[in-house]
Parts: sequence; structure tokens; C-alpha cells
Amino acid sequence: MRIVSRQPSKAEPPRMASLDVLPVFFDLKGKRVLVAGGEEPAAWKAELMAAAGAIVCVFADQFCDEMTALAARGAVQLVDGDWRRADWTGLALAIGDCAEEEAGEFVAVAQAHGVPVNVIDKPHHCQFQFGSIVNRSPLVVGISTSGAAPILGQSVRRRIETLLPKALGAWARLAQTVRATVLDRLAAGAERRAFWERFSDLSFSGREPTSNLDAMIAQASQAPSGRVTLVGAGPGDAEYLTLKAVRALQSADVILFDDLVSDDVLELARREAKRILVGKRARRASCRQDDINTMMADLARKGRHVVRLKSGDPMLFGRAGEEIAALEAQNIPVAVVPGISTAFALAAELGMSLTHRDCAQSVRFVTGHARNGQLPANLDWQAMADPATTHVYYMSGATAPAIAERLLAQGMDRATPVLIASNVGRPDREIVHCRLDGLAVAMAGRDFSGPVITAIGQAFGQRAALGASFESLGAYAS
Repeated sequence: MRIVSRQPSKAEPPRMASLDVLPVFFDLKGKRVLVAGGEEPAAWKAELMAAAGAIVCVFADQFCDEMTALAARGAVQLVDGDWRRADWTGLALAIGDCAEEEAGEFVAVAQAHGVPVNVIDKPHHCQFQFGSIVNRSPLVVGISTSGAAPILGQSVRRRIETLLPKALGAWARLAQTVRATVLDRLAAGAERRAFWERFSDLSFSGREPTSNLDAMIAQASQAPSGRVTLVGAGPGDAEYLTLKAVRALQSADVILFDDLVSDDVLELARREAKRILVGKRARRASCRQDDINTMMADLARKGRHVVRLKSGDPMLFGRAGEEIAALEAQNIPVAVVPGISTAFALAAELGMSLTHRDCAQSVRFVTGHARNGQLPANLDWQAMADPATTHVYYMSGATAPAIAERLLAQGMDRATPVLIASNVGRPDREIVHCRLDGLAVAMAGRDFSGPVITAIGQAFGQRAALGASFESLGAYAS
């Protein structure tokens, strides 16, 4: 036998990072499992084994009430005596609730018979571990911290529980029964993918499974060859993503992403999806919008589900309108998944309302960057100086001093609070506070690492009214 190895290219990152443990799932239906010990820790493990369909034999000198109750309902068999008397032939698993001095012998006997073994609360004696479980059988989610932090694993389980509807188990059972029909009636590739994506979307609706399988198959057989989804990635923190955005990333064949999209967001994408950087940044080498439009259309015509991943919200200064028009002109289906815009993330992170009713009855989102890199020529600066409005100027790193000059010329209060923010929603965020008449000085000599938004309005001064001076926000600045 000749062993052939190929050294991976430096440009070819692994699809899976290093694993502390390999998650596997045992099919225990009708198989024998030995449990040594009759107290509560062993009872919980015995109940798990019985729930998985195992024939559970429990060896102990005495049994707790929980174990006795399991036996009363026929879930386990109780054997009064030492585990050494057990017949180890053909066992699928062995679980021991043993003292340290006994654990080594228990493991040795298990290994001699080729039986995978777990000793409760003694990870150094375990060949496999029990993690936290989210049960939507036949869909089962297992969570492991390699024994290092069980409470953390339980916390993760609680979060996943909130994401997975209770009806998901019924949908998973339906998938088992319709799989053969789908394989028989739908062509491999786009048709089957369309069916299962629709099926998955319905399974997360919270509704019980539909019985109209014929309609779903008919719809999938007429599915377009490809489609585009514009997805808002939010300002950076992956936890700002909507569930719909995550599902789009998980179903994508190709992802075209801006260079402002964080690695944490991309980590949630389907691992098999091809990722293409199409970033557009001021004063830097960038992809032309026409080229991006052409790339999306070409990929969709090849039957791909293309996700166009945009920082923030795609419908707010994201040129989504141009992309939608270009795709619809070529009869390519396009959908939009909104995202958390930077202004909302900034307000949330600082605990500041954009529309405090004592001083701000409206909000304006304004672009601070026209095609020529200057302020747009058609802005109504008299309206912008409205003191009862909170203004947020996007892409304003180069134009913030000019914004202040225009507003002051219209008579806006010189002491109006201002926040200058970059990399909102990320660990390296930068936030500077000042007054309107000090905005130019605050920006002088600063080189922000990311796009800048400038937020102006009396609403930001309400912190002082609540007992926290506006200057105290300096703790957020870097």
C-alpha cells in the first residue's frame, strides 16, 4: 500500500478548526448497557440510556428512590449485587458511579471486553463524555465542554432551546418519512435543494408540519435555477444577526461579502459555501458596483443561492436598490433580510435613546459622503439644524468638520452633544464625545480604523440629566 499525502496550500484554510473531542452519537436501541451504582448520579445516566432505547442493567447493593421508580415503570433492570458479576459480553456501553480506588478496575474490565466506558464525574477515566442535550428527536443536539465547564454547557443548551421550536421534532420525523419520495420525484441539485430549504423554513415557523407534500414538491420542481439574498450583517457583533440572516448564511452556495463584515459573522455561514470578498471602501482599491451586479447575476444563473452580505442594514446606504434593480431586470429572484444598523447598535451599547421624548421627536439618517467624496450638495441644512431631531451622519470621517460648520451656520446650539464612532459592535470600537463647536478639533489628527458615523443631538445629553455627566462617556473612548 502506498500512502499519498498532499500538503495544504497556505491559501487553503482548514474547513474545521481543532476539536478537543469528536462528537458522535450512539444508536442504543435494543442494545445492552451496564450501569454500576444505584444513587442519583447513576439514575440520571440510566434514564438517559433508557430514553435512547437501551436495555439497561443496573448493578448495586442499594438503590435510590429515583432508580427504584425507573425500575417500576420498566425502564431499567435492577440487579442486587456487585458489577463484577455482570456478563460483559456484547455490552454497548458501561457507566460507573465508582470511587477512585474502584474506577481503575472498572475501566480495565471494560477495556478488556472492548466496551466504551464512562466513570461519572471522573473525566480522566472516561472514553466518552455526556454533554448537555437539546432534544427534538429525531433531531438531537449535543453540547460538550470536554468536562471543563458543565455549567457553561448548560447555559449554551438553554440558548439553543430558545432557538429551536418545540414542533421541530415533528418536522424531523416527517423528513424521515418523505425523504424517499423527494429522491424519487425531484431531480438532484437545485430542485431537491429548493424543497429542503422550503421545508426547513417551515420547520422553524413554530407551526406543526404541513400535510400538503404534493404542493411542496410541485413548487420545488418549478423552482428557479438560482437566487440572490441581500443580508444585513449588522455592525460587527455576530449576536446582532437575525435568525433569518443565519438561515440564509447556512443555505448559501456563494457569499459575496464586504470587507467590513466581521469574521464572527462569516463563521456562521455554511462551511461549503464559497466566499468572495467584494469590499468597497473610500480611498482604497474597491470592486466596482457594476462588477458586483454582474457577478451576482452570473452565479445565480448557474443555479447558485448567492448571499450578498452587507455591513449594517442593506437598505440603508448600502446601494441595495441598485443591486435589486439590476437583478430584477434579468428576472433573477432577490430577497432582502434586514440587519441592525450601526446607529441602533451605538444607541443600544451606550444606553442612549435616539428619540428621548423630552428633546427628540424624530431621527434623520444622512449620508455624509457623496460620489465625489464631499458632502452631498442637495442637503437641506436648515432642516438639519432642527434641535428636536437626532441626526446620524454615515460615512462621515472626512466630512464631519464640514457638517459642524454647516450646522453652526444655521444657528444650531454650539453646545449640542456629539458622538463620533467607529467599529461599533466590535471589541476595537472607538467612540469620541464632544460638543458641536468642538467637533473639528476632536477629529483633528485622528485616523479611525473603520468607517465613521457622527451622531448629533440633544438626546445624547440626557445622560447628564440622569446623573451621569456627558464627559463620563469618555470611558468609552479610545
